[in-house]
Amino acid sequence: MKKIVFFDIDGTLLDHEKNLPSKTKEALNQLKKNGVFVAISTGRAPFMFENLRKELDIDSYVSFNGQYVVFENEAIYKNPLNSQELERLYEHTKRNNHPLVFMTEKTMKSSVPFHPYIEESISSLKFPHPEEDPYFYQNRDLYQTLMFCPEEEENQYTSDYSHFGFIRWHTYSVDVLPKGGSKAEGIKKMIDRLGFKLEDVYAFGDGLNDIEMLKAVGTGVAMGNAVPEVKQHANMTTRSVDEDGIWYGLKELELI
Repeated sequence: MKKIVFFDIDGTLLDHEKNLPSKTKEALNQLKKNGVFVAISTGRAPFMFENLRKELDIDSYVSFNGQYVVFENEAIYKNPLNSQELERLYEHTKRNNHPLVFMTEKTMKSSVPFHPYIEESISSLKFPHPEEDPYFYQNRDLYQTLMFCPEEEENQYTSDYSHFGFIRWHTYSVDVLPKGGSKAEGIKKMIDRLGFKLEDVYAFGDGLNDIEMLKAVGTGVAMGNAVPEVKQHANMTTRSVDEDGIWYGLKELELI
């Protein structure tokens, strides 16, 4: 039977310096030669990993933590944020000096000209501070918004927006998603399209936004560098990204 493997990007495919280890690239090439379908599953927007897709020759992916799913360069599922709730969130965060970054599949814009929380968070992904456009959220589909605030100030938002889910990915930044949206839901949309059985679906990840994905697939693999909570929900743990964890994990699963 055909098998499919989904890979997170940051801390999974890419190391902590945002480099692709040569052994990881070799492993994915071997995986494809073995007839295994390879896809990406990430919290990133599509424009944020275009070069990686080209380097790995991957045309299918789950992006925005499941809100925008593409199979062989065709968008097969879109789940944008509720525009009225997003406007309410924007006004709320503006009063608290907590900026937002609005994201489409093609670009991102900031609600403010500059903010140190945005700079530190976005630069960790090797991207510059986005240009300002405080009304970018109007009259277009946004699949994810980044909210910037310390963790202790997050609760005022998480309990007040029934249409949104909040997942922290950085000390100063939180993903704002449609409620119920996740990598797991995005993966389900793709495997339904492709007709894969759940037991033939694998996923590798390391972050909190990977937990539902690892629980949902047939075999969930946590990277050695994954946070402890992620490892608790995985079927197995491989080596860290800096120790060629993808290669060794695929070897242990006898996929390469």
